[in-house]
Amino acid sequence: MRALKYLLATTLLTMSSASMAKLNIFTCEPEWASLAREIGADRVNISTAISADQDPHKVQARPSLISAVRNADLVFCTGAELEVGWLPVLLSRSANPRMQKASGVLYAANLVPLLEKPTTLDRSHGDIHAAGNPHMHLDPRRIITVAEQLSARLAELDAEGAAFYRDNLSDFLNSWNAAIKDWESRATGLRGTKVVVHHRSFSYLLDWLGMTAVAEMEPKPGLPPTPGHLGEILTQVEQHDVKMVLYTSFNGAQGARWLAERSGACAVLLPYSHEESLFILFEELVNTLNQHQAMCS
Repeated sequence: MRALKYLLATTLLTMSSASMAKLNIFTCEPEWASLAREIGADRVNISTAISADQDPHKVQARPSLISAVRNADLVFCTGAELEVGWLPVLLSRSANPRMQKASGVLYAANLVPLLEKPTTLDRSHGDIHAAGNPHMHLDPRRIITVAEQLSARLAELDAEGAAFYRDNLSDFLNSWNAAIKDWESRATGLRGTKVVVHHRSFSYLLDWLGMTAVAEMEPKPGLPPTPGHLGEILTQVEQHDVKMVLYTSFNGAQGARWLAERSGACAVLLPYSHEESLFILFEELVNTLNQHQAMCS
């Protein structure tokens, strides 16, 4: 009798644990980890390949990352060849059969229209992405579509949590749409501002805010700035009354500071991602741009 009670208790505990099991989500970039937390909350476990100050193009396929992908129910990444140098290795070496199914991998860039799609593919032109510019997370309007599709995918993988994901999506979108209106209202003074960028990382941000990049410090996408190319850009900075030279922490500041020291423009370090919150990311972006717009005018 005692053995029967023990068996029953063990069975109930096992069933309870199974019903409480969380989805394991592997995200390639911090922005998608943040979004997954918004929608999945305590029904998901999240691991991320890189930190906010790392270049998503350049990641080592470490054993710890392979293990995380092996245990994942969902791999959630940008796509559009942003992770082409390392994600295929993780997927292959993890040997996770769930990644062979359509539901196992979600690429954010596949869900929205992309900017800067090349008309011809020629690798001699640098690090060209065939599908278009992959840095789409820096347009908050595109985040809406990604959030909707993520909620649907989580509900597909965890049917019992479908209502939970829908409710979280609704709460997120209400807050997100209100935040977009606030950011756009506060950023009206940025419209028409001309800038120089290190890489095309901020194309979607500039498109959203009505700003224009007149030049790139990289002579070709993915190649470091050269003295000769920077000299050519300096002329454009002066001709176009460029106010800001934008770069990220993983670009390095040398090229931006070189231009700033020789012109009236300011070298502006912008966050590319955020490990805790997409709301904080865009708050910092708008605040930083507004502050430097005032300082550099």
